[in-house]
Amino acid sequence: MGSLDGEQKELINKLVNFRIQEGKKTRVRASLYQTFHRIARTDRDIIKLMVEAIDNIKPICEVKKVRRARTIYDVPGIVGRNRQQTLAIRWILEGAFKRRISYRISLEKCSFDEIVDAYRKRGIARKKRESLQELASDKRGFARFRWW
Repeated sequence: MGSLDGEQKELINKLVNFRIQEGKKTRVRASLYQTFHRIARTDRDIIKLMVEAIDNIKPICEVKKVRRARTIYDVPGIVGRNRQQTLAIRWILEGAFKRRISYRISLEKCSFDEIVDAYRKRGIARKKRESLQELASDKRGFARFRWW
């Protein structure tokens, strides 16, 4: 993993920091590398697969709540690049946790399955992205309330 560029190192650090619990960073990093070894057994480039999976999950727009004249509107807006990556990682990890609860298997296996599903443009994270995009397109009439 020594031949990574800056964006790829940043991506791995974000993955580790999102999964960290109780300050056990080494344990989370070892778990993440076990997931990467599982992906490596499928004869694919690990980092390219991970980047492609996150690109498939990144949302283009999101909905924010804006209060205007005692009414709260869901206003669609464009998402910044860092926020897109953050949301994609968060949704992939949420999908892995949901799989773990429902199937009662290891988190590494669930993370692997969710990453591969994201790469193939399906899975829990992809459904979440599509529902957000659909909500934003439904609420596009309220775009006039956007001022940010």
